Amino acid sequence: MVYFVGAGTGAADLITIRGMRMLEQADVIIYAGSLVNPELLAYAGEKCKIYNSAKLTLEEIIGIIKNAEAEGKTTVRLHTGDPSVYGAVREQMDELDKAGIPYESCPGVSACFGAAAALNVEYTLPGISQSLIITRMEGKTDVPERESIESFAAHQTSMAVYLSAGMLEKLSGRLIDGGYAKTTPAALVYKATWAEEEAYVCTVETLAAVAQEHGITKTALVLVGDAIAHRHYRKSRLYAPDFATEFREKKV
Repeated sequence: MVYFVGAGTGAADLITIRGMRMLEQADVIIYAGSLVNPELLAYAGEKCKIYNSAKLTLEEIIGIIKNAEAEGKTTVRLHTGDPSVYGAVREQMDELDKAGIPYESCPGVSACFGAAAALNVEYTLPGISQSLIITRMEGKTDVPERESIESFAAHQTSMAVYLSAGMLEKLSGRLIDGGYAKTTPAALVYKATWAEEEAYVCTVETLAAVAQEHGITKTALVLVGDAIAHRHYRKSRLYAPDFATEFREKKV
């Protein structure tokens, strides 16, 4: 059996309890060594075999899993954040389907939520934003033209941009071209929830300058939108005294 487990945002205690127990019970762990906090491997048993997928090809990963299956062992494929977001898991699952190997997924907390926690941000402030766009700049992996930064920026809602810390000057220009004002609040969060975490609030225009000032070139998330500044929003109706719910009558 193979379990695709989300490692969470970075801190070792932010993995789910289910994910932690899967690590404890695993005979084999294949972890994304370029991004997963190695402290998570402390949950593994003494006899567990551990492989760093940063040094492996897809074929080599599947080969390790097949060997483990042949020996009746349990494999945990440990991915950063949540496996469903930029985890490249579907291509692995397709290979397991071909081989008749069963698998399950265990969700994790994605980096954009760790970054929000670092700044105490609420992405969905009434009157400001009721949506969160998760996207990335194109790099080794293409981005469909219909999902361009400019097309998403036109909505001027909250946005979390992954895998783009090395292209911030270009990202800023495209965000502005798409519709964000230069002064729109933004944030750069390096290694959210890790011990090394750094978080800086700036503007769309100053993202690249802030990154250069602090030597940030990778492993950082960009947040964009007026919700980052949490100003001029409306209070939620959920707790208003004149608003009745299934659980509470009006109090005025």
